[in-house]
Amino acid sequence: MASEKDYAVQFVAREQAELRAVERDSTPLAPDEIAGRSLVTLISAGTESTGSYTAEGNFPRGSGYAAVFEVESVGSDVDDVKPGDCIFCMGNHQSYQRIKRDAGLLVPEGLAPEVAVFARLMNVSLTTLTTTTARPPERVIITGLGIVGNLAAQNFTNAGYEVTACEPVETRRNVAIECGLKNVLSTVPVEDPEIAGTVGLVVDCSGHEQAVLDGCNVVRKKGEVVLLATPWRRYTEMYAHTVLHAIFHKYVVVRSGWEWELPNQPTEFRTNSIYGNLAAGLRWLAEGRMSVGPLAMKIAPDDPQTVYQNLLHRRSERLTYIFDWTEV
Repeated sequence: MASEKDYAVQFVAREQAELRAVERDSTPLAPDEIAGRSLVTLISAGTESTGSYTAEGNFPRGSGYAAVFEVESVGSDVDDVKPGDCIFCMGNHQSYQRIKRDAGLLVPEGLAPEVAVFARLMNVSLTTLTTTTARPPERVIITGLGIVGNLAAQNFTNAGYEVTACEPVETRRNVAIECGLKNVLSTVPVEDPEIAGTVGLVVDCSGHEQAVLDGCNVVRKKGEVVLLATPWRRYTEMYAHTVLHAIFHKYVVVRSGWEWELPNQPTEFRTNSIYGNLAAGLRWLAEGRMSVGPLAMKIAPDDPQTVYQNLLHRRSERLTYIFDWTEV
C-alpha cells in the first residue's frame, strides 16, 4: 500500500521556508496514541522567526509550536477521546498530527480552534505566574508587548494583579489596547515616584538589556525581575556593572523565566504543571477571559516564506500568524 502524503512547513535553508509534501508514518497507532487532521497551527513569533528560521544547519527541519486537530483514529487503550473530538497539542506546522494521548488536551466544547491554540503561548508566562513570590493585588510590570508579552499582561490581569504593560513600538501598544489592557505605556515608569520602588514583579518579554535594568530600578526591595524573553542579540553598549549595581543596592531577585521549570504533570507536593497550566489556559479562553482576536492573522500555509519574513522584519499588522490547514 502506498503511504499517504501530508504537507508540512519546513525550513529548507537559512531564512527559507517552504510548504512541502511529506510521507505519513504508516505504522499502526500505539495503544496510547491518537491522530488526525490539523485544523490550525500557531506560530511562535520569537522562537520560530527569530530563532529556528534564522539558524544554520540541519536542513530541512520541521517547525511549529502549537496545533489543534480533529481526531480521526485512536489507539486501543484510549477510552476518553473519540473520532471527531478536537485536541490541542504542541504540534508542528503540518497537515496531520500524531501524538501520545497524554500530550493532548480536549478543546472545551464551543471553543474555536483558532482561539484554543493560544493556550500554548499563554503557558509561557503562566509558569512565572505560578512560581512568583509576588501575590495579588501587587503591582506587576510587563516589558515587551509581542505575542508572549501581550498574553502575559492579560494572564496577570486575570489573576488579580495591578498590571502595567510597557512597549516602545506604537503598533504593539495599539494591539494591547485593542485587547483591553488598561495601563499601556511606552517606557517603564522608573521616574514616577508613585510607582518606582513599589512593583512586586517585572516580567521582561523583550530580551532587551535596558528593559531589564529599568525593571531592576522600579521593583520594591526583594522584588523579582523575571527574564522571560530570549536575549537573541545585544541591543546596547551597557556594562554588566550597571545592572549588577542596581541588583545589589535594590535587593532585586533576578531569575530566568524558563517555562519548563515546572513538570509536565502534577507531582506529589507540587500541583502546578505544564499541562495543568495549559488546561487552565484553555479554560480561560473558553470563559472569554482572554482577548486573542487582535493578535494574529489566519492564513493558508501555502506561502510560509512571506509569513516568516514578515515576522522577522516586523512587517505584519498583527503579532503572529495562524496557519489554517482545513483546505490543504
